[in-house]
Amino acid sequence: MPHDHTPNSAPPCDPLTIAAIGLLAGALTDLIHEGLGHGGACLLVGGKPTLLTSMNFVCDESGLARSALRIVSAGGTFANLLAGGLALVSLRRPPSSAHLHYFLWLFAALNLYIGTGYFLFSGMSNIGDWANVIAGLPNSWLWRGFLIVLGGVSYFLCVRTMLAKAGPLIGGEPGVRYRRANLLMLIPYAAGAIMGLMAGVLNPQAKALLLISAVAASLGGMSGLAWGPQMLRDPHWLVATTGPVAIPRHWGWIIAGLLVAAGFVAVLGPGVRL
Repeated sequence: MPHDHTPNSAPPCDPLTIAAIGLLAGALTDLIHEGLGHGGACLLVGGKPTLLTSMNFVCDESGLARSALRIVSAGGTFANLLAGGLALVSLRRPPSSAHLHYFLWLFAALNLYIGTGYFLFSGMSNIGDWANVIAGLPNSWLWRGFLIVLGGVSYFLCVRTMLAKAGPLIGGEPGVRYRRANLLMLIPYAAGAIMGLMAGVLNPQAKALLLISAVAASLGGMSGLAWGPQMLRDPHWLVATTGPVAIPRHWGWIIAGLLVAAGFVAVLGPGVRL
């Protein structure tokens, strides 16, 4: 993978390819949370899956103990954290393809951000998955405080970690890396938000609270992509001499991203009865 060593310049990144990779990573992250996480936990505790959408997973709670319901609610977060951790480990290998490396980086970031962000979101709002986990526990305000601290600290650490892991993508030159990071992070943030909103409005059960919860959790969960690059304004952090790699237009990634996004909106928007 060639590097550009010219100061204050960077090899090109194709916005369409970046957006498509963002759509693919975002759709898979959502599917891992709702389908693999909540759905897998539902099956694990003996429940019956009934509905899978882009915003929620419905498990037949008949006969399930309260502890089992807590496991189902927590399953989405744990699935995201596991997926993000595995993707993060894969980034330790030398990158063989700029496009694949960017996808793995973004996939790791989204899963870690959604996973840790849910602690903070539920703690502050008292809605969502972790509000269901702590519901009925004594001293709920202490649990909410714990979730807020856990979410805030872990989210911030994940953002800093992913920025450090973005070195091959953004380079180390202070005059380049901030602009490059904004390009590689804001585009998938916007693309993922649009895809999520389009799928959400198609949900026939999209009550106001559910929609607010899903949108806030999604936009807030991914927000590290929006504000994270601001950390790179510090010229003394992550300084390196190597330049970033090029991410040229790649129709394979573009087609894959658009097809997955279309299926995500058309199928998981209205939902799948199970």
